[in-house]
Amino acid sequence: MIYDIAIIGAGASALMLASNLSKKKYKNICLIDTSLKLAPKVKVSGGAKCNITNELVTYKNYLGDEEFVKELLKKFSKDDLLAFLNKNQVFPKINPKIVKGTYFCNSSQDVIDMFTKLTTHVKKYLGTTVLDVDFDEVYKIKTDSKIIEAKKLVVASGGLSYPVLGASSIGFDIAKKFGHSIIKLEPALVGFTVQKEQFWFKNLAGISTNVITFVEGKYFEGSLLFAHKGCSGPVILTTSLYWKKGKIVIDFLPKKRLESFLVGNKNISSALPLPKRFIQEFLNSIELEDKATSKLTSLELEKLKLLKNYEFSPAGNFGYSKAEVTKGGINTDEINHNTFESLKQKNLYFIGECLNITGELGGFNFQIAFSEAIVCAKQLNSI
Repeated sequence: MIYDIAIIGAGASALMLASNLSKKKYKNICLIDTSLKLAPKVKVSGGAKCNITNELVTYKNYLGDEEFVKELLKKFSKDDLLAFLNKNQVFPKINPKIVKGTYFCNSSQDVIDMFTKLTTHVKKYLGTTVLDVDFDEVYKIKTDSKIIEAKKLVVASGGLSYPVLGASSIGFDIAKKFGHSIIKLEPALVGFTVQKEQFWFKNLAGISTNVITFVEGKYFEGSLLFAHKGCSGPVILTTSLYWKKGKIVIDFLPKKRLESFLVGNKNISSALPLPKRFIQEFLNSIELEDKATSKLTSLELEKLKLLKNYEFSPAGNFGYSKAEVTKGGINTDEINHNTFESLKQKNLYFIGECLNITGELGGFNFQIAFSEAIVCAKQLNSI
């Protein structure tokens, strides 16, 4: 059999695409995925509650071609996504505990069950690894078990993050084979490892505190979690998306004046509204005794001001095994922005995380993946 459309991947973008392709126009559609189950990344997302979109989503929440993202969000907005989900009996609600404006589902499984019902007509080759793709009048998809042929091929295979869930480089390999350029791939939405000067972070593993971070002209407020390797938590994950190789600045007293706490005779650790263990490690790192605030010298006060303007350069990050997403990807200048068809190869399409568009933490990546899939499906249905 030669399929009308073969989709490599069975994650968010692939399932949304398959769910919205015309059954009349396309009688034979297949999904091919290494995983034995549909959408393993959807399953674990948002603590198994799937952070599916965000009330505050705009093009400014993404790294990549801003105009392209802006147009995508106009064509399929978060309101359109919520309407689609509600129509299919999935009712996300805002829970801002992790990231402001984030919509969570009751369970990630609800989303997977929805897509399972919407794709009953689609042949699914699960537990099937794509090894290579050739084109000779039709696409010949070489897998570890058979060769699958298709008239049109959509690559929605995701990025390199979470290899334990089946992530691989196949989408990028296919793109390169057909002449596409790849913007440098890096782990994103991931924790930072630290230099020797910040080894004190490691002593605080498990402690979290609210901060503001500043990176590349942007700033983010949220929870920072100290970790055995350095630091993580929602605010650090989003910060990692924009970090290149320079310094990051942390304000450990967001929206508060340090001086307002340095009154009376309380010791520093009692006067400041921060975890005591954090204050102790911080003071050790700047070689300052935990003393009465009234006895601080002007030089010691200057040292304490680092709490409002703490600079550090990460040593690196926790890697793809801990990264939520991959930043970089297939150059979107080489993709038709109205159809997602390759500008280098007819009937070859790319959607989802393999493209060079990456969102912040908080439902932004699912939103853009679904927007891409819907735009691609509408184009394929109109041919």
